[in-house]
Amino acid sequence: MQTTFPQLLLQHAKQRPGASAMREKEYGIWQSLSWSDLAAMVEHLAAGLHQAGLRRGEHMVVVGANRPRLYATMLAVQSLGAVPVPLYQDAAALECVFPVNNAEVRFAFAEDQEQVDKLLEIREKCPQLAHIYYDDPRGLRSYDEPGLAALDELLAVGKVHVQTHPGFLKDAVAQIQPDDVGAMFFTSGTTGNPKGVVHTHDSLLNRARAGADFDHLTSAEEVLAYMPVAWIGQNIFSYAQWLACGYVVNCPESAATVTIDLKEVGPSYYFAPPRVFEGLLTSVMIRMEDAGALKRGMFHYFMSVAKRVGPTLMAAQAVGLVDRFLYALGNVLVYGPLRNNLGFSRVRVAYTAGEAIGPDLFSFYRSIGVNLKQLYGSTETAVFVCLQPDHEARADTVGVPCAGVEIKVADNGEILVKSPGLLKEYFKNPAATSEVLTADGWYHTSDAGFIDAHGHLKIIDRVKDVGRIKGGAFDDAMFAPKYVENKLKFFPQIKEVVAYGDGREKVCVMINIDFDAVGNWAERRNLPYAGYTDLAQKPEVYQLIKECVEKVNADLSADELLAGSQVSRFLVLHKELDADDGELTRTNKVRRGFIAEKYQALVDALYEGRTSQFIETVVKFEDGRSGSVSATLKIDDAKVFAPRKVAA
Repeated sequence: MQTTFPQLLLQHAKQRPGASAMREKEYGIWQSLSWSDLAAMVEHLAAGLHQAGLRRGEHMVVVGANRPRLYATMLAVQSLGAVPVPLYQDAAALECVFPVNNAEVRFAFAEDQEQVDKLLEIREKCPQLAHIYYDDPRGLRSYDEPGLAALDELLAVGKVHVQTHPGFLKDAVAQIQPDDVGAMFFTSGTTGNPKGVVHTHDSLLNRARAGADFDHLTSAEEVLAYMPVAWIGQNIFSYAQWLACGYVVNCPESAATVTIDLKEVGPSYYFAPPRVFEGLLTSVMIRMEDAGALKRGMFHYFMSVAKRVGPTLMAAQAVGLVDRFLYALGNVLVYGPLRNNLGFSRVRVAYTAGEAIGPDLFSFYRSIGVNLKQLYGSTETAVFVCLQPDHEARADTVGVPCAGVEIKVADNGEILVKSPGLLKEYFKNPAATSEVLTADGWYHTSDAGFIDAHGHLKIIDRVKDVGRIKGGAFDDAMFAPKYVENKLKFFPQIKEVVAYGDGREKVCVMINIDFDAVGNWAERRNLPYAGYTDLAQKPEVYQLIKECVEKVNADLSADELLAGSQVSRFLVLHKELDADDGELTRTNKVRRGFIAEKYQALVDALYEGRTSQFIETVVKFEDGRSGSVSATLKIDDAKVFAPRKVAA
């Protein structure tokens, strides 16, 4: 049944007024907001925005962390037939200029002083930005800017209007149609300016329901909303599916308390990109390295049992009596406490998406009893294209097409998708729209892959990134950079990788160490270091990373298609790749082309056989200042293995 976001809000408020809609942690205490209270807040905000001049079809920027008032503002905007445009709260001020001007934004919601300062900074470049409403007033008392006002003032104005116009919200919502534009999300812009992806209420809610039906989600689920609302993955899980199912969304106190809040909430439905799962595993491994010998030995023994038995049990397949007993014992002694420590003790369904997850990382979580699955989708498809059924989750596929989705593979290996969740268009960009949407409704994903014998979709890499090795021992072998990067990133010591090799005779990579993991490793060995740059260039660290690279090479040598993607040479970068420096997108995807240009001297040194290379890099600090980091980077060779066949 077609409906809209505000209509669903009113339904929940009518059918279960006292039930919790959201919880927010403030000063260490969880505060609950009921559906009826949320509806009243939305009505007052909508009335206030209407009085301020927000009209149907206009765009309103919302920028900040997950908070009940931010969600209420989005619903209020949608109730008026206007369009919320969430932006990344960690984006630099200049990154907001294009979206604000492209969408002709006059109204903005800013969570706090940091976001207000950012919007005020760009006002000269965005003269139409007339109204900025802030939620948290701390630090803003002495501000005297035209059009800047507290959200409380907007609520007060709206409350007065509702008193004289009873039924305001119901009347406004009745005019909103499922095919109206419901939201706009700006892509991360790996190349050029970001594009505004336009979605209707129906395209978002259709996919939200498809995902909910697939995993039998109910109003009893608990979700922790901690990723940026501007990322459509978070938006679908904690906004679209929240309203479709009516479950409870929990907002952490701050980014620093997320892991604590995760344990307190104990979500039943969890979603995170691979980077988060990598970080959680890294923290576990660091703690285990610091544990006593007995505890460490028990952990490693039962983890070997889990690796052998866990995935089989998760797939609902038969396991021998001894293995079943050992796994049950391990569950009491290791896996159960570990899940509880991670905050996953109540997780029924966990998903990862955004980029491919390393197979070892994927298997680790499933082996300890976490029902971690992969999904496939994008901003343009409203996330849900393929999902993994319970008992059919595999590390090398992203699942089967979900309800309403058709998939076909083009001659060049590109995945094409037809779905009710496809974007309406790229805002003010008909050329880009026609590039990705065919006349008969197929969407070009730009991903290369194929459907396997079991009907599961397998993604190899981006079409433009899949290349060939030219010359050398692996001449004309396939090169899939993302696959190589993900395999290396499973190691807790490695945080980020950039791989090159297309059109070259060998594969070379640049690596970011995980400062926490490697720092802990160094301290246990009494290895002194003075910051990231110094630690990254230690000979002992290079040997540690070399062992990781060569383990990956050994694995790749057993893959008939990707044996040529083994890493021949590597270096450890002197700084962490950073979105503020343009090296990552705001969704933490590597901008490989930009990095190749920025670090051309390093790429040349890798391929010219040098053993070291000096580099100086301009960096941006958190306070907006610029500086530079310089170092002479070592370059090392890694052992490459002859391709080998593995017995079936």
